[in-house]
Order: sequence, then C-alpha cells, then structure tokens
Amino acid sequence: MSYGRPTGLQHVDDTTPAVLMLAGPVTRDEVPGLVDDVRALLGATGGGVVVCDVGGLGPPGIGHIDLLARLELAARRAGGRIRLRDPDPALHALLDLVGLRFEMEGQAEQREPALRVEEEVEPGQPSG
Repeated sequence: MSYGRPTGLQHVDDTTPAVLMLAGPVTRDEVPGLVDDVRALLGATGGGVVVCDVGGLGPPGIGHIDLLARLELAARRAGGRIRLRDPDPALHALLDLVGLRFEMEGQAEQREPALRVEEEVEPGQPSG
C-alpha cells in the first residue's frame, strides 16, 4: 500500500536543540561553512539554540575563540544563540580570559539575581 508524501513542514521537536559537531582543528577556510551551518540549523528547527559539541576540537587556541565568537554572532543575527557541549576546561578558561561568556550545556541559564525582599518588622521587634 502506498500513500502520498505529507504536505507542510515535518514535525520538529522544538524542545531539543540542533547539534553541530565541531571536530579536529578547524581551518579559517572552514569557518564560513560552519557559520552557514549554524544559520541553517536555526532556520530549519525554528529553535533559538544550536548546541555546539566542542569536545573533539582538541587543545584550545585563539582560532577556537575566533570560531566560537563568529558562530555566536551568526546565531545572534539569526535570532538565536549557541550553547557549548563538553568544553575542555582549558577552553573554558581561555574564554573567560578573553571575556567571552557562553552558556554551557548542563549549566543553568544565567539570569538576574532575585531582588531582596525585606520583611516588615513590628516596632520594638529585633530584625532577623
């Protein structure tokens, strides 16, 4: 028995972000293609996050910082952002050193701290 191809967009699970695997040394010539991949993944999933698996990048260097900054910029311009999966501790330290902050997978989103709530104290009662 055969049936026609369904019309419209295929079902996309918007709770699971797309994953971009980054492996081995990435050359400058590969960066524009990876930027296009981030844009395409954001467009295809309609999601706001692309997870970049950086576990296979190897020892971090300034080239990795440049790559991640360009991927984040492309994601932001497309209305999304990237999240890093399995970063080497040295990469995390290098990102901190240059002042770049990325959301890491398994880490709670950083939000503004809750405002302090001061309780009213009755006159003559010690504050607690």
